[in-house]
Amino acid sequence: MESENELVFNQAIRTADILVEMLGSKCEVAIHDFSDLEQSLIYLAGTLTERGIGSPITDLVLRELQTDDGEVNDFANYKTVSKKGLVMKSSTVFLRDQHNKVIGALCINIDISLLIQIGGEIQDFIKFNEEKTNKENFYNTIHEVIEDMTQRVLQKYHKTATLLEMEEKVDVIRELDKKGVFLMKGSTEYLANVLGVSKYTIYNYLQKIRSETDFIINRS
Repeated sequence: MESENELVFNQAIRTADILVEMLGSKCEVAIHDFSDLEQSLIYLAGTLTERGIGSPITDLVLRELQTDDGEVNDFANYKTVSKKGLVMKSSTVFLRDQHNKVIGALCINIDISLLIQIGGEIQDFIKFNEEKTNKENFYNTIHEVIEDMTQRVLQKYHKTATLLEMEEKVDVIRELDKKGVFLMKGSTEYLANVLGVSKYTIYNYLQKIRSETDFIINRS
């Protein structure tokens, strides 16, 4: 009949095999028996750290063993680096007997080097030049384009569009002309309705704005 400690280690070994089978070649699981710390590694599933059976305990685990058994804590998700430079995500679960005495450890190492590289490439791909980032809106109809652009210009006036002073209405038309609104069919009629003027008034505003622009350009 197996001793209690043997049952614990056999269960740990089965767990190690299942983890590596499930997670693949990027995973390594080591089982340590603390009855001999100088050659504590009794089982190794996976080959990330290229250790052999009989290798000694790690310094991290050794430091934790300096405390009383009741104060020994498992470690989860810490960073380790192999001798070959593999960056690994690691966790250590301490194995205990029926008296809660720490007798060994199950240590999981997962190579995330490629994920870090891919992550860096993804970040480089998805980053934006914030100084040149422009907001772009997407619409279903031309009317939606005209309406949205107009309403965003009118927001700064904080009053009903029909109550705007003439110069304010001219400014609205000037800004919308710069944005290219009048390149779209139906914009003149829509603006006339919103501002409470005739479409001929809109044409007059545009003529005034564009003549002023031409004058400035010719002078320069």
